[in-house]
Amino acid sequence: MTCRIAVFGTGYLGATHAACMAELGHEVLGVDVDAGKLAKLESGEVPFYEPGLTEVLERNLEAGRLRFTSSYADAAEFADVHFIGVGTPQKKGEFAADLTYVDSVIDQLAPLLTEPAVIFGKSTVPVGTAERLRARARQLAPAGDDVDLAWNPEFLREGYAVRDTLHPDRVVLGVDRALPGRAVEVAREVYSQLLDEEIPFIVTDLATAELVKTSANAFLATKISFINAMAEVCEASGADVTVLADAIGHDARIGRRFLNAGIGFGGGCLPKDIRAFMARAGELGADQALTFLREVDNINMRRRSRMVELARDAAGGSLLGARVSVLGAAFKPDSDDVRDSPALNVAGQIQLQGAAVTVYDPQAMDNSRRLFPTLNYATSTLEACAGADVVLVLTEWKEFRELNPDVLGTVVRGKVVLDGRNCLDVDRWRTAGWQYRGLGRAASEAVVG
Repeated sequence: MTCRIAVFGTGYLGATHAACMAELGHEVLGVDVDAGKLAKLESGEVPFYEPGLTEVLERNLEAGRLRFTSSYADAAEFADVHFIGVGTPQKKGEFAADLTYVDSVIDQLAPLLTEPAVIFGKSTVPVGTAERLRARARQLAPAGDDVDLAWNPEFLREGYAVRDTLHPDRVVLGVDRALPGRAVEVAREVYSQLLDEEIPFIVTDLATAELVKTSANAFLATKISFINAMAEVCEASGADVTVLADAIGHDARIGRRFLNAGIGFGGGCLPKDIRAFMARAGELGADQALTFLREVDNINMRRRSRMVELARDAAGGSLLGARVSVLGAAFKPDSDDVRDSPALNVAGQIQLQGAAVTVYDPQAMDNSRRLFPTLNYATSTLEACAGADVVLVLTEWKEFRELNPDVLGTVVRGKVVLDGRNCLDVDRWRTAGWQYRGLGRAASEAVVG
């Protein structure tokens, strides 16, 4: 069945969801207040890098299933199914999430709903938000109790967002159990193609749906920081964290995914979401339950400092006057997202200690320049590494993993590589005469000379 859908917010989440809902055959209207972003999307240009999304966008614009507008009135008249996909950034000076944009959607949309409608929240919000917004929407809407609000959290991985939307590993829907509306019925219509694939459809109360997203992110962050804590122990004891991770990863209860030691996680989700989770737990009087997340956050930030220390050591004890090449700026490969990027954070710290730092990333250069305009930027790996005393690999792009150390060795001043993601072939680099150091690997095992 074809639904008429409005998606509020055309950032990473909203634009992806709008295009993919059109790909499922629905008529979709994307809504945003940013005229520049809307103009790009209307012309078939995605304002960020996400593999495969441009093709989906163009296909559905051409088919007439996807349009964009800044008018809430047009959206209310057009659709009876509304998705909230706006950002929930961290509040300045606080751990808590800023719900300004989510609240604004309800405050602007609800007064325009004169007919029955269902609102699905997809933004990551603190537990308890959906219940409050549901009451607010019904209070403001002329249609009153004929407006239902449910929470349908997203589980997108940057670089795989199209696949994760069209073929997710589960669909979670939180509803008000005491006052059930039409949300479950409508969700089954919207996601009928997905459910035909026998993708699990999990219906919960509102609070549980909100917690599914935040607790999933907290668990992933904890797993990453656990292996980075083990990396610290490995460095101190002379062990190898990559072999350790392989060995414990064979245990089905643990698994190998997200056990890659390095400079830690970043991006627009994990860091701010675990901090907001801690803040909300405190508001609920359950702060002791999540105190471990403070150490998860501390470990994550400490790995960045450790990489700066290794760079200083590799430069002879001082970065003053050193020439350092940083390969990678995005917080992860297959993305141009530099929000809370460990790579750029490390590059900035190294520059502050007196080094001349040149950065190259296959996709994130424009975003990097806006965030760190004082760094030097190159248009290729070889240009970035020309005359470098130390090369840092900080984002595990395929082109960096497959670098030829013999070729790179012809342009650098010092053949020293620091592998911030443990993604390089150690033997290949050592055989080519490079001094190699990876996080969580003892210096005696990692350095040639």
